[in-house]
Amino acid sequence: MENKIHNYDFLIVGAGLIGCLAALELIKKNFKVLVIDKSVKQLEDNRTLAVNANSTEFLNGLGLWKNLQNKSEPIKKIFISDYINTKKITFDHKPEFMGNVIFNKDLLTKARKILKSKKSILLNIDLPISALKKENLVCIKNKFYVFKKIILSAGKNFDNAVIHKKSFNQGHQAYVGFFKHSKNHNNYAYEVFTNTGPLAVLPAPNKDKLFSTFIYSSKIKISSNDLKNLIRKNFKNSHGLINFEKKINFFKLNPHLSYPINNNFLILGDNLRSIHPVAGQGWNLGIKDIQTLSNVLDKYSLDDSFLEQIYFSRRNIESALYLKFTSFLNFLYEEENSIKKNIVRLGFKFLNIPPIKNLFIRQAMGRDKLI
Repeated sequence: MENKIHNYDFLIVGAGLIGCLAALELIKKNFKVLVIDKSVKQLEDNRTLAVNANSTEFLNGLGLWKNLQNKSEPIKKIFISDYINTKKITFDHKPEFMGNVIFNKDLLTKARKILKSKKSILLNIDLPISALKKENLVCIKNKFYVFKKIILSAGKNFDNAVIHKKSFNQGHQAYVGFFKHSKNHNNYAYEVFTNTGPLAVLPAPNKDKLFSTFIYSSKIKISSNDLKNLIRKNFKNSHGLINFEKKINFFKLNPHLSYPINNNFLILGDNLRSIHPVAGQGWNLGIKDIQTLSNVLDKYSLDDSFLEQIYFSRRNIESALYLKFTSFLNFLYEEENSIKKNIVRLGFKFLNIPPIKNLFIRQAMGRDKLI
């Protein structure tokens, strides 16, 4: 029947990681879901994800982790250091890993494959978002659909009149790449606060344990050679001889918080917030978005007119706290003065108090909420 109307519970706009994983979680709860994306690009994304313990358990609950575990690199310890304090802070949680590093494309390929098998994903679909409304008739590839709820998960660069985005841009840019090294990384991750910006190095998936990924961010633009020298200076002792992969990716950082103009949309992942990568929790917060929505749906009807407001009230505070925390960290290490140095020294002492340290470890692993 040509005029048949297909009734769905959810339309998800954006077939990236958070959009696809949200769809799988909702399908698991027996909702009828369709994911659309305007892109048809091949999955050639070579970036990595730092997946904390909470996110690992979430992926395991979706049946995805078993396939990814052999392709992951666990993080046994995290070392935090800076140019002000002489001693490092060490985070570990034996016998459990702090998290795992995986390649984006491995997870996204698997998630999309499952959605495709369930006929729940359509690519090369470019709908005018401003025209989408709950319960309205929507035409997609000559078929008519009605959706009870619409979810936006189209990435941090999504900019549309249906959402209000409040920017907290501080003029930072980030550099991401990979390097091979002569010493075993021992599955350790590092965060070094240099006098020009934070530099994180994590073990990258590779059988010989001689491959790592880095992300460096700063207000100050840096040449490729200066960046390489900075990494070699800080990681010569731990990683040995370092040889960089040719491509170093560069992108501008624009931390923001967003909310929908009306109740027509739910927002997940980077559409909801983007934070500075210094905390390493951006993607993991997207997983918490999905978990929060899932928990809300356990308690409230899909037809509840306040469902969107309940979801946003639970996510907005944590998003704002993370944004303020990362902004404050950068503030402390930029344009140094004696007052800031004393605050940093006090902070390092504070974090070495066992109960406080354990609290931060659990937060880094996604075990506890900030609220």
